[in-house]
Amino acid sequence: MILLSREAFETLVDEAIDSLPDEVQTWLDNVAIVVADRPSPEQQARTGLEPGSLLFGLYEGVPKTKRGVTYGEAIPDKILIFQRSIELVCRTPAQVRDQVRRTVLHEIGHHLGMDEDELEDSGY
Repeated sequence: MILLSREAFETLVDEAIDSLPDEVQTWLDNVAIVVADRPSPEQQARTGLEPGSLLFGLYEGVPKTKRGVTYGEAIPDKILIFQRSIELVCRTPAQVRDQVRRTVLHEIGHHLGMDEDELEDSGY
């Protein structure tokens, strides 16, 4: 396990976002990407994962493919990246960087409307 400061971890999240093509970055309007230590029990339960399973990230919102004319009235979407969950399975800073990137891209995939099967087929 490796522990980073919140600032260092957030820098890795920013790097993952900055590495995306400009066009993809424009699709991230009305979505906040937030670092949290761990998922709350309610967040963990909503995923359907077994208690004690690790959750690296979570998308909360309405995927772009499901937005209707009333979407403008919705609160901003949120992508949560769970720092302590990621650090728990990583042994090196390089592994943390890689897992943060994979997690950010996975959750952005949900924001864009991809389901778990599509993300798995894409390697995320």
